[in-house]
Amino acid sequence: MPSGETPESLEQERISLLAELQQRNNRQAIKEKMAKTFGYRRQEIVHKKPSIEDVFERWPALFQMEEINAEFMRITTVPLETKFLVQLDKHSTKLLEVIRSKGGVVKEKTTRTLQVLDETVDITIRRECILKSLMIYLGEPVEHLIKEYQCRKMRFEELEQTTMAIFITGKEDPFHPPKDIKIVIEGTEVLNELPSVATAFAMFFGLINTLNLKYPKRLQFTFEFVQKVLMELDGKSH
Repeated sequence: MPSGETPESLEQERISLLAELQQRNNRQAIKEKMAKTFGYRRQEIVHKKPSIEDVFERWPALFQMEEINAEFMRITTVPLETKFLVQLDKHSTKLLEVIRSKGGVVKEKTTRTLQVLDETVDITIRRECILKSLMIYLGEPVEHLIKEYQCRKMRFEELEQTTMAIFITGKEDPFHPPKDIKIVIEGTEVLNELPSVATAFAMFFGLINTLNLKYPKRLQFTFEFVQKVLMELDGKSH
């Protein structure tokens, strides 16, 4: 707790933060209140283990890209999105070498994705292809994390039953940006209109940390790779 503050005074800050979110152009005020209530929020998330719906209701600002980046920085002292993208680009040549050298199932499953990568200079598409190929290389099906829909709408039941996933909607072909990229956790849509799949990946990793969640079992290797290799955060895996 910041000195001179009590749980009661910080609860008042939280309530005034909800009011600030209704105003326009007050990014700075939100930023300051989120920083001030960090310890209070962290205790609540770690000790009470509230549902995502409850966190979303009590701390809606925590589900904005800027605040996910800020909260991750407060927890780890590492910049989330910038570090993720810089490291992904830095390791991409080596990663592609390793992935391309594999035969069998990996070769078979990555062929189309790597073909797309070879045919584009768009950095966002290239990063997406590398991340998808990496998941295949690590033996984790891409659709466990990234669910793609050509049409704009996805079935409500699918969303409701989703524990954790990135939804891509309205993607006509691999070379065009989709209409929307969103993140769903425990059936709640927590982020949408993300600029790219790589950014969504980074935000997803950030949310796992800021919400104190475990890595999804079927994506354990992918997120341990992100943690240890890309983010260079050693220590216990989730």
